[in-house]
Amino acid sequence: MTDLLERARSWIAADPDPETRKELTLLVEVASSAADPAQKASASRDLGERFAGPLEFGTAGLRGIIGAGETRMNRAVVLRTTAGLARYLLATDEAAARARGVAIGYDGRRMSREFAEDTACALAAAGIPAILSPIPCPTPVTAYAVQALGAVAGVMITASHNPPEYNGYKVYWGNGAQIIPPHDKGIAAAIDASPAAKDVPRSDLDAARAKGLVRSFPNDLDDRYLAAIAALSVRGDGDRSLSIVYTPLHGVGNRLVRAALAAAGFSRVTTVPEQAEPDGAFPTVAFPNPEEKGAMDLSFALAAREGATIVLANDPDVDRLAVAVRRPEGGYVQLTGNQVGTLLGHYLLTRTPACLSNDVPVDDAGKKLVIASIVSSPMLGAIARALGVRYEETLTGFKWIANRAMDLERTEGAAFVFGYEEALGYTVGTLVRDKDGIGAALLFAELASVIQAGGKSVLDELEALSRRYGLYASGQRSVTLPGTEGLAQIQAAMDRLRASKPSRVGALAVLALADFQAQVRTLPDGRTEPLTLPKSNMIALDLEGGSRIIARPSGTEPKIKFYFDIREPITPGEAVAAAEGRAKTRMAELEKALSAIVGI
Repeated sequence: MTDLLERARSWIAADPDPETRKELTLLVEVASSAADPAQKASASRDLGERFAGPLEFGTAGLRGIIGAGETRMNRAVVLRTTAGLARYLLATDEAAARARGVAIGYDGRRMSREFAEDTACALAAAGIPAILSPIPCPTPVTAYAVQALGAVAGVMITASHNPPEYNGYKVYWGNGAQIIPPHDKGIAAAIDASPAAKDVPRSDLDAARAKGLVRSFPNDLDDRYLAAIAALSVRGDGDRSLSIVYTPLHGVGNRLVRAALAAAGFSRVTTVPEQAEPDGAFPTVAFPNPEEKGAMDLSFALAAREGATIVLANDPDVDRLAVAVRRPEGGYVQLTGNQVGTLLGHYLLTRTPACLSNDVPVDDAGKKLVIASIVSSPMLGAIARALGVRYEETLTGFKWIANRAMDLERTEGAAFVFGYEEALGYTVGTLVRDKDGIGAALLFAELASVIQAGGKSVLDELEALSRRYGLYASGQRSVTLPGTEGLAQIQAAMDRLRASKPSRVGALAVLALADFQAQVRTLPDGRTEPLTLPKSNMIALDLEGGSRIIARPSGTEPKIKFYFDIREPITPGEAVAAAEGRAKTRMAELEKALSAIVGI
């Protein structure tokens, strides 16, 4: 306890923020001298959590609870992180860093503006120009700005769809994509070598502006972005009078999403009024994630009153998109990320995309490229192969999708059309090298308008795709096992699956077992094939008939996750509900059989 108190006092002495100094000072006083044993024990536990090791900088940057201490998001952590980023950029290409600068955006969360300004001031003190958004902005706009402004890197202050008490620090490389190795490790090492926060040089904001070391995004940047996503349009027809309800979930999406839809001719768009403006407290939702139960209740109520055809929702930083559509019998059904990804991918591949990279002719299917994360539904791959289009899978995380697309564009002249991950992330073309909830919302509205003009519904389109390519049903099972004992159980489960190399799971034969940690794919006859994806503690079982199971520990929580993808053919004239029933039964059988194999 004495060591913990000393570490906390050292942090207080080095913290430039009076608010977090005060917060931690009070906690130290209670932990060291409170008369009430319960209060003292509680404060001690809190201190232990705040000093359980530095907030880890990974391929998504930083994310944590706002507050004082090394495991929290605060100004001291942001300053040290920026000092490390500046040192790495200067060491990598000093001339480029000083000439091109870093684009900085921030969302509407608590402390986002302060963290963004501290980032700008620390970069300016290092001689690296900071190009700072003048107002809260969406994550895809910051990603776009990195490329559009020719910046050497980008920083977005956001915690995406995390609870209100969180914030984060997301880093882009000069190509507009989130950092991957070796840059993540290089920046992390430079952060570790950063001085105490009070010793990080930091320019005065006004003085830095006067010297040109801090400047704002150009006034026309939003207009340029909106014009660029408008150019992603596939078709200009469709019933643009369809009614749309939209919610930004108290985030920063309303202004640009409404502008994009209006410019495309969608005149009947209504925003949920209680959620229209940025509010980091997220007062109307328990969890600002459109995937969470209850998050879209206000949207559904408004849609029922308006008779809306579709509901569109972004998460608070606008990089994800959720969609709900009206049922024939009334009410609304929220589509899964896999359903939205499949619909968008098929639409883009079959309706002549207007914007392809490398100026590849639109009828050159062999050059077209679509990419999905490996835990997303295999259905887009089946569609792409049927159309003669290249399909790739990457590890989970949009950074892998974006960087793989650029690799194939550069080395093979591929024309990247679309990428998605099942957790509601999509991007169209090469405009934004990250998830783009604005571009995806515009394209989905266009898709829905084209379908409606043909006298059909989005649900009709989903059924047609299932009849043509097979019904793909996806499910997940997550098992939480906390503590060191839980981590051991998780690893033991993965080891058992690797060692057993099952020939069957339930009624389905295993066609291959892919071990991404060993980077080997093993076939039933014992032959092996190398895997090219980066190492990851993940195992995929390819099953007969196009079904699949993936097992992987969570990277951020004490969980092991199992992903099940079932392909169920639909016979001519058969009701889709019958195939859905078979898929549900098979899913339950696979879950039970896999549980017996892994022992969880």
